[in-house]
Amino acid sequence: MGFANRLGSCWRLFATGLSFAVFGLGGVLLSLTLFPAIRLVSRSRDLQRRRIQRAMHRVFRLFIWQMRLLGVMTYEVDGAGRLLRPGALIVANHPSLIDVVLLIALIPEVDCIVKRGLWRNPFLRWPVAWADYIPNQGSAQDLVQDAAANLRRGRSLIVFPEGTRSVPGQPLAMHRGAARIAIAADAPIVPVSIRCTPPTLTKAQAWYRIPPRRPHWRISVGEAVLPAAFAPAGAPPSMMARRLTQHFVDHFSQAAAAPAAERAAADMMAACTSH
Repeated sequence: MGFANRLGSCWRLFATGLSFAVFGLGGVLLSLTLFPAIRLVSRSRDLQRRRIQRAMHRVFRLFIWQMRLLGVMTYEVDGAGRLLRPGALIVANHPSLIDVVLLIALIPEVDCIVKRGLWRNPFLRWPVAWADYIPNQGSAQDLVQDAAANLRRGRSLIVFPEGTRSVPGQPLAMHRGAARIAIAADAPIVPVSIRCTPPTLTKAQAWYRIPPRRPHWRISVGEAVLPAAFAPAGAPPSMMARRLTQHFVDHFSQAAAAPAAERAAADMMAACTSH
């Protein structure tokens, strides 16, 4: 590794640590100042939730802008307008730690299902509570019903069917919870494929394991589909959930395989033209 590459890696390591420090401390500061102020001036809990979620959206946009400005990352989005459909279940794969931050930065008002560990995190528990995100606790049936009720009220919801970050190179494994929520609410499903090249901030990778070059996120938003399209009329919900979950696995597996196929085709073309 040359001197310029080593210097770039050292800078990205410092800038990444700085970004996450700002993120954590900023969450605590907002929870002690802005969010309580919003609550005081809001006439209802629903208005409070909407205002705080819009504030979170702006803060996350600022955070992503900061990371891009510092040279930590780049990103592109295809089909961003499809994320603005009200009452949609936004289903995404989960390759990196900041996937939810990227999505919320694109959607002014959206609910999330938050894993219970965040409610014990001193930096994040208060922001997710103020935003009225749905905690992943209690029975699975209660979680499905709560999420479906919010969708029927016209509130969009982000769900990662994997339940945790995916492991690079391993087959995708998805739970049926997202499918069950979509079926219970009869909500349109908007698939979002997220790719990060080179992989970083994965489940098995500490934040300080900086990749050899600046990572690039590509977010591709697909067309909305309805749960009824995945089973014949009158089919039991269990069949619909199984088929819909398999559709998620197939969709995101194909999206992940596309870049590899494109690179292989490009390499073959280069080899052919070199002779």
